[in-house]
Amino acid sequence: MRARSLLVTMVAVAATAVAGLVMPATAGAETPGEATPFIVGGGNATETYSFMVSLQSSSGGHSCGGSLIKANWVVTAAHCGTPYQVRVGSNNRTSGGTVARVSRRVGHPSGDIALLQLATSVSQAPVVIAASSGAVGTQSRIIGWGQTCPTSGCGGAPVTLQQLDTAIVSDGECSGGGISAASEICTDNPNNNAGACYGDSGGPEIKRVSGVWQLIGATSRSGGSATCAREPSIYVDVPYFRSWITQYTGAL
Repeated sequence: MRARSLLVTMVAVAATAVAGLVMPATAGAETPGEATPFIVGGGNATETYSFMVSLQSSSGGHSCGGSLIKANWVVTAAHCGTPYQVRVGSNNRTSGGTVARVSRRVGHPSGDIALLQLATSVSQAPVVIAASSGAVGTQSRIIGWGQTCPTSGCGGAPVTLQQLDTAIVSDGECSGGGISAASEICTDNPNNNAGACYGDSGGPEIKRVSGVWQLIGATSRSGGSATCAREPSIYVDVPYFRSWITQYTGAL
């Protein structure tokens, strides 16, 4: 699988788009290097996700999302690159939680998934990786600080974490994005107008198991459209890569 932005077709037509789904800042919105707004069609997070991670520059600019899976390890998308630091466990990407430097990055040789080792352990509770992502119809939730409007440069950046309830759909609905059926998840775009966008890359897709959130996916790219949320989104199937993850992080 190639490491690509969430909307690969947008990258082809907009050379200003860069890895991590970071779009150019619009006038009066964000400082350079920060991502434009949030999940299309979502709403403010209704709870605090202790494992939610913002990948950031040295100045605190958000580029991608990630998930804390151990006290000193984060899983994200490979195409997000190596951030200077992360902020963990806050619904506000500019304050709260814990900020930790990134000391090491391990990218998968073929999948759009990477591990970030933190220089110091954090106290926030990590998320459990699910035994499997689940069958078609499995209810899930995506969270992140990506774009809320569907086209490039169309709005300002949020401070508050966004969430959207969605579900796993047939791989055929993501065929336009070149989905790898074994190692990726096709995630619905409710009402054909809601889903992940720029700035959401690497962020978690989660499902409830016995009342507890478990990690099933990491945002990768669009399922086929050049406009956010017009098609379902493709997520890396994190449980599929469990043995590779434990090879570097130890037992989870």
